[in-house]
Amino acid sequence: DRVAMEPGIPCRCCSQCKTGTYNLCPEMQFFATPPVHGSLSQFVVHPSDFCFKLPENVSLEEGAMCEPLSVAVHACNRVDLKPSHSIAVLGAGPIGLCSILVAQAYGASNIIVTDMVESRLDIARKLGVKSAINISSLTNEQVIEKITNELNGEKPDIVFDCCGFTSSMTVALKSAKNGGKVCLIGLGHNEMNLPITSAACREVDIVGIFRYRNTYPTCISLLSSKKIDISLLLTHKINIEGNFDAKIIKDAFEFSTNGNAVKV
Repeated sequence: DRVAMEPGIPCRCCSQCKTGTYNLCPEMQFFATPPVHGSLSQFVVHPSDFCFKLPENVSLEEGAMCEPLSVAVHACNRVDLKPSHSIAVLGAGPIGLCSILVAQAYGASNIIVTDMVESRLDIARKLGVKSAINISSLTNEQVIEKITNELNGEKPDIVFDCCGFTSSMTVALKSAKNGGKVCLIGLGHNEMNLPITSAACREVDIVGIFRYRNTYPTCISLLSSKKIDISLLLTHKINIEGNFDAKIIKDAFEFSTNGNAVKV
């Protein structure tokens, strides 16, 4: 069978697993998270209940994209995203772009995205966001002003911080509307100095996510129904069939980090 693998194996015995939040299992064995090895091999042994069969109209490339899409699905579920919500996505990397796609599939259309790389903003524009803002020469206050202006003077209901830096979380907290939500997706900084008190006084909720849970069926359904088209995110392909060696893999990883690729 053609399957998409959810790349984590929980213990199934702890209180987190037994109550359904298995992504928070303290004994989680997650691929490519040291000391657990990754899955770049021709064959992988994996529990069948974390392997999800792909419909005929979903390609293997699309199946592989269930992983980053799952992060976005989990984030949208955590903030209880509604079609009426206005959204700011900070960061137009793979997760930010997936967040745009999933938010659109959930019915949202009023979406602003920010980034410092114009090529990634161009992809966001092709996905149909309301506005894509290059913040490379802007201060935090200018970014907040730009987001508000693009929403006709209103602040966004939901802000997805897909960067996780002090500067991006500061923008997220200050740009969210009163009573809005900030979802911290990116994990750039372990510790931050943030304007928490002012955000609390405006009842801005901070929502965290860690990977995902129970999201693969949703991702496959969105891909199969064509509610999501991830083709624009698959910017480069490297053929490893018959040439699966360390140099090819090393070159692919280096290429994926040079700033010109979204997903390889």
